[in-house]
Amino acid sequence: MIGSGAAGLVAAIRAADGGRRVLVLEKAAKFGGTTALSGGVMWAPCNHLMNEAGFADSDDAALAYLNAAAGPRMSEAEMRWYIGTAPRAVRYLVDKTRVSFTPLARPDYHLDWPGAAVGRGLDNDPFDPAAVPGLAEAIRPPSYFPPISMNERDALRGAPVDERMLRERREAGIRTMGGALVAALLASAIDRGIDLARDARVTALERDESGGWRLTVNDAGNDREASVAATNVVVASGGFEWSRHLREALLPMPITPISAPSNEGDGLMLALGAGAAMDEMTAIWGVPVIAAPTQRYDDQPSGRMANVEMTLPGSITVNARGRRFVNEALNYHDLTRVFANVDPGTSRQQNNPAWLVFDSGYLQCYSVAGSTPGIAEEWMLRADSLGALAELCGIDRAGLEATVATFNADAATGHDSAFGRGDAPEDRHLGDPNNLPNPCLAPLSTAPFYAVEIHAGVLGTAGGIQVDAHGRMLGRDGHAIEGLFAAGNCSATVFRGAYPGGGATLGSAITRAFSVGEYLSEYRADEAETPQKERMR
Repeated sequence: MIGSGAAGLVAAIRAADGGRRVLVLEKAAKFGGTTALSGGVMWAPCNHLMNEAGFADSDDAALAYLNAAAGPRMSEAEMRWYIGTAPRAVRYLVDKTRVSFTPLARPDYHLDWPGAAVGRGLDNDPFDPAAVPGLAEAIRPPSYFPPISMNERDALRGAPVDERMLRERREAGIRTMGGALVAALLASAIDRGIDLARDARVTALERDESGGWRLTVNDAGNDREASVAATNVVVASGGFEWSRHLREALLPMPITPISAPSNEGDGLMLALGAGAAMDEMTAIWGVPVIAAPTQRYDDQPSGRMANVEMTLPGSITVNARGRRFVNEALNYHDLTRVFANVDPGTSRQQNNPAWLVFDSGYLQCYSVAGSTPGIAEEWMLRADSLGALAELCGIDRAGLEATVATFNADAATGHDSAFGRGDAPEDRHLGDPNNLPNPCLAPLSTAPFYAVEIHAGVLGTAGGIQVDAHGRMLGRDGHAIEGLFAAGNCSATVFRGAYPGGGATLGSAITRAFSVGEYLSEYRADEAETPQKERMR
């Protein structure tokens, strides 16, 4: 296995349970990949935990919803594969590993679409790595999420977190969200005696004389190269969002990554060298980002998701014309798509970057990219009038003043006449429940006024290696490449660029990785040439 995020670990554990000897190679100094930094939610329709928690779902409903979200680009065969495989992956992880999921009472991102449901997103229960000596130190640290679960966060409904609990959890090393998932999977891998190596970057992947594969591994810890022979190789090394060259060559717009900086496209390049075909190369798991200069990870400039700040009442997001261009409470993936819109008059992207504009009332109530409510950070632009703020930002002054006037009038009525912000239940989920009648709307009326740049960002790239239903890499001739598999963000997204609900990134990764591990567990030599009808497209 190349990579130690959720995809690599799930594939490794499932393959080991089938009697395979498994080695996991991680190029970074810590295990966990982007999963360890993430919210850790998995989108899995029809899973048994939903039913136990009282959330209704069915195969027909999930199929209708996926068809509305991703059809026709995602074929019916792909949809049925996902609906059938994801629940089995959840059942396996809950029954056979240390992973502990709890359904979230969160709606799908489009509740008005056929088949939409509540509860398909699965949260990770807090995990104490102290159960396995050395585990806490071996996992990537969290980025900026506090040590609470998503369910605990939702239960707060805007109230402050218990600082004593946070302090106790940090002191004890308790992991939550994606960190809890990685810790549970790593502990499960150790339970099975799976070999784990970090600081181990794979620099070459070639056929050997026996028909298997030989990997050249740069062992950074010992400053040497090693050669590893393998019958099967699973590439699960993340996307390419931290490679400037690949970003500029393949993506339709500039992006700001907030994932693990080790995601530089290593697996993608190894697969290309082995003859694999690529698919969905322009796809991303998009998210709006505030890149405050104080935000760093692995000593690299990073950022924070900005969707909550954009949703809360008392703020708007505008482009250089001073105009709003989207429902700011829209789910973060679909919202980010709008950043790439091209102005036909200039042939330039008209919304990237954008600006979050808010007033003093907003600053007093809410955090902005980790700031303390009531305290303006040095990186926030500030002015005593909207016109002066526009000039500081380089925004059209008249446009901003007119936009705020219209928005303030709408906020007074509780209805956003331009984009319907806060009208839908999924909008209001991240709003302020104490702000009525609309948890997402409040006027910008109290000086001074503030602005912060917002950029199109990514949780990871979503295009990559083309695979079949078993996760086997496909060559450029459409046939499976014997012994090569891929899962996670280095493989092409299951959802074909769509984002049906919170946790779609890990849903795609875990489900495909489970399928890979399951295939390796049951694989026999006489099944090497499974007919190409197994391809899902």
